[in-house]
Amino acid sequence: MDLVVLHGPPAVGKLTVARALAARTGLKLFHNHLTLDAITAVFDFRSPGYLKLRELYWLEMFAAAAQEDVSLIFTFMPETSLAPGFADRARAAVEGHGGRLRLIELTAPTATVEARLNAPSRAEFAKLRSVKDLRELTALGWLDYAMPPSELTLDTSRMSPEDAAEAIASALALPRATA
Repeated sequence: MDLVVLHGPPAVGKLTVARALAARTGLKLFHNHLTLDAITAVFDFRSPGYLKLRELYWLEMFAAAAQEDVSLIFTFMPETSLAPGFADRARAAVEGHGGRLRLIELTAPTATVEARLNAPSRAEFAKLRSVKDLRELTALGWLDYAMPPSELTLDTSRMSPEDAAEAIASALALPRATA
């Protein structure tokens, strides 16, 4: 079982690349907003209940998938409301059942990120869409969350989502989807 984590700041194309990777490999896609949107239906963003359930839900899903040998693609934005060491806890959740954590960092220049924030696709989920808000949060250190080294780092401004998916699949030796 592989847990392929596509991580990076807002609007670098995590979900877009994840969808292309899922189509290319047949791996299941468990993107960040499936959890976040469900929790914010009940709890305020960053409230104690939200913070507790967010990580609990992620880790339980990873462990259950590893137990059943179901490989996943997970999109994730490391930010400072997470307790330090999340990647280590995710690794333990999958490795405890014979799985592997595969970290892939997606990046893009600030100008590209800011231009993508208003993309209509970002309205599908409760995603950050304001350049002003992103700049304020960045200035406050919101994205200054330490992650372990990734197996691969891709600048999504330099390639299509399909090319990024192919690069990830090749680097990780992931299977090709069967028709």
